[in-house]
Amino acid sequence: MKKTVLKLIIIATFFVSCNSKAQLTFRNPLNVIRTDEAIVLTQAQLSQKIKLEDGNLPVFKTTKGELIPSRVDDLDGDGNWDEVVLVFDMEAGETKTVTIKQVALSAYPVFEKNTNLRLGIKQDDGSFKEVDNYRALPCNDGFEIIAQAESVNWENDKIAFRVYFDCRNVKDLFGKLKPEMIIDKIQTPELPSYHELADWGMDVLHCGSSLGSGGLALMRNDLLFRLGSTEVYEYKKIVEDPLRSVFELRYSGWNVDGEMLEAVEKIPVYPGKYWFESEVTVNGCKEGDQIVTGIVTSKLKREPFEMTAGDFRCIGIHDIQSLNNDELGMAVLVQASEAGRIGRTSDINFFALGDRTVVEKNFSHTIAETYYIGQNCKTNVPAKHDFFSVWGLEKEQWKTEEGFRKYISAGAEKLSSPLVIN
Repeated sequence: MKKTVLKLIIIATFFVSCNSKAQLTFRNPLNVIRTDEAIVLTQAQLSQKIKLEDGNLPVFKTTKGELIPSRVDDLDGDGNWDEVVLVFDMEAGETKTVTIKQVALSAYPVFEKNTNLRLGIKQDDGSFKEVDNYRALPCNDGFEIIAQAESVNWENDKIAFRVYFDCRNVKDLFGKLKPEMIIDKIQTPELPSYHELADWGMDVLHCGSSLGSGGLALMRNDLLFRLGSTEVYEYKKIVEDPLRSVFELRYSGWNVDGEMLEAVEKIPVYPGKYWFESEVTVNGCKEGDQIVTGIVTSKLKREPFEMTAGDFRCIGIHDIQSLNNDELGMAVLVQASEAGRIGRTSDINFFALGDRTVVEKNFSHTIAETYYIGQNCKTNVPAKHDFFSVWGLEKEQWKTEEGFRKYISAGAEKLSSPLVIN
């Protein structure tokens, strides 16, 4: 599957002038408004079309002179930027011309922070120190919570997610009622509890021994093997800026039917979206293996749904199932050409039967109460999916399955029909 970030395949025509200006012209092929479109251009692309003077950085403006939010990112940590991210809106059928200029580093514009990452490690005084790289503790010598909110946390202006930074490795989510960034404050004196409804929102999901909100597993010979209790589980921040944040979770010693596999999950998050993208790469797949992601069903009273949306297969659920006893919708989008098995696990309490991976959390390594979808697994070939989540208390549209489905369909349509050039 050939996709750039957010599946926007950008084919750009640059017009270079003698004063080092250039223009990009984008066209929206859909008869719908597109808000917060994130576009990524590489440094190599720009350097072929506009000569940046030493120390200068690119900025982007509309033909009316309005500044477009953008940010350069150093992805490999060598001190030089590799890509630039632009975020702007497009009217239905609109053609937009963007002018590239350059400014000195001291004049580089600052934009509102709309994405955020956080792994805070507990200190001796009870506070949490943010780290850019860290290895989780194994559970074989006992269970200990070392991370703020127990998790690696990420957010945008719409919603916040987390993944437990221990052998459970289950994804969870926070519902947000405000666009401000909140994960740095959670479990601090400013926001001491995230389990109770506050003006910013709350932890809205019960995960149990499921895959939660997009946790991972491998299916081999009809059996599911959770991506958890690995020998090595590491977090690495790649970039964190107002318009894009990216991190990786790296695993080795993943026991799948007696074989030790390796895996890397790369997650970018952008403003304005009720979803995140996950790119999963596994080393050690066999023919027939599937990478699986899923959604918890423990509080589900209505049947889950599946649908085709644009170029994607979708599974989803919508019900009164949040920890605030209101509506919660979750869904997974997988490229239709790559979609595999869709199914639902049993609701058996394997912890009660003796499979007690983490006694302190009543957690079993055996996956239960999960609705899932698979993707074909090829060794060292990334498999991508998008995980959507909405909370009824945050927006009236999210109170109905119909409203949630419309959002999924609209998102899939935009992902299937990227911006093009006249």
